[in-house]
Amino acid sequence: MTGEGDTVLLGFGEVGQILGADIAGRGAALTAYDIAFDDPASAPARAARESSRVEPAPSADAAAARAGLIVSAVTAEAALEAARSVAGSLRPGAVYLDLNSASPGTKREAASLIEAAGGQYVEAAVMSPVPPKRLATPILLGGPHARSFMPVAQSLGFSAMTVFSAELGKASAAKMCRSVVVKGMEALLLEALVTARHHGLEDTVLKSLDDLFPGPDWPELARYMISRSLEHGRRRAEEMREAARTVNEAGLEPLMSSAAAERQARAGALTEQPDYQDLDAMLDALTQAARRAKLEAAQ
Repeated sequence: MTGEGDTVLLGFGEVGQILGADIAGRGAALTAYDIAFDDPASAPARAARESSRVEPAPSADAAAARAGLIVSAVTAEAALEAARSVAGSLRPGAVYLDLNSASPGTKREAASLIEAAGGQYVEAAVMSPVPPKRLATPILLGGPHARSFMPVAQSLGFSAMTVFSAELGKASAAKMCRSVVVKGMEALLLEALVTARHHGLEDTVLKSLDDLFPGPDWPELARYMISRSLEHGRRRAEEMREAARTVNEAGLEPLMSSAAAERQARAGALTEQPDYQDLDAMLDALTQAARRAKLEAAQ
């Protein structure tokens, strides 16, 4: 399906680096571009320098000009700008695989940019964290080019991609609805357990959850979910804003999604990160941060 040219990664953060290592490990020629490359001290710039398998590009235009396939793995907030940044330099027939966590509306806008520039847009919705499954992460494909892209996906090592719909937006809608629940649960557990910790009742609350919803190890699940908010809260907040846009596109006021976005953003803004393996330490750090915020607001 793809024309001649390199495989290009747009975005060289955590996901981009995983994809780069695994795809290059199968022998593909890889080029990467990340706006953070402008800062030589940034983590993406350092990772690109240290990789012997990925060639960093000086700009998005330069990367697109040599691409047969562009894999976009940027933050949700940058999804549309990423498509815009390469549209002017696309080779005819180049494929744009959009892995970003964005609303159906955002995906359709990106598709319009790519298709108007002569490219082929493939919607992709990543349905679980990329680590630890990496290229085996479940991914739903959408749009009119999804089916013809499947042989390319398989050749690159994507083993759990499936064609979901020929209609653009369906795959992303499924992803965003999932995010309302998953990222919303992270926000709810954080808020409930920090409050419970204040009263010395976190064990009681977790035990009551186990009585009501038996099955999960609730202390471990809470630890994991809250750690994700602390470690990736800013990125998750961007995703939840796209989830809120998805809810709004459906005609419903996104009260829960918008609140979850704010809670995720505040968790991700913590400057002193606690031990992610210790639930009590995380709750204490969040409690202290909340108290500092209140004091600062009162001044």
